Amino acid sequence: MKLVWTEPAVIDLESIRDYISKDSEYYASLFVERIIIAVEKIALFPQLGREVPEYKTNNIREVLFYNYRLIYEIKDNEIFILTIVHGARDLSNSHPWDFSG
Repeated sequence: MKLVWTEPAVIDLESIRDYISKDSEYYASLFVERIIIAVEKIALFPQLGREVPEYKTNNIREVLFYNYRLIYEIKDNEIFILTIVHGARDLSNSHPWDFSG
């Protein structure tokens, strides 16, 4: 399946890197690299993630990575990485992404 990073997800990834790099550039780079590897696994196994509990839609799924939720949408033969949010964030009242692919 083709993997597509949406702009909000790229911004999320950059924000995570920037936040961690305040303490360590090395660990920031390493953490981002590990997130990217986790996302690449999603492309190989799209059903790997669970349904996002707040939305109960089979095509919007998430993989938990440390304290973060990697949220993606499966459409046809593409996987859209929608957002990367901290696990403590409540998503029940709004979509954390602005995507209408």
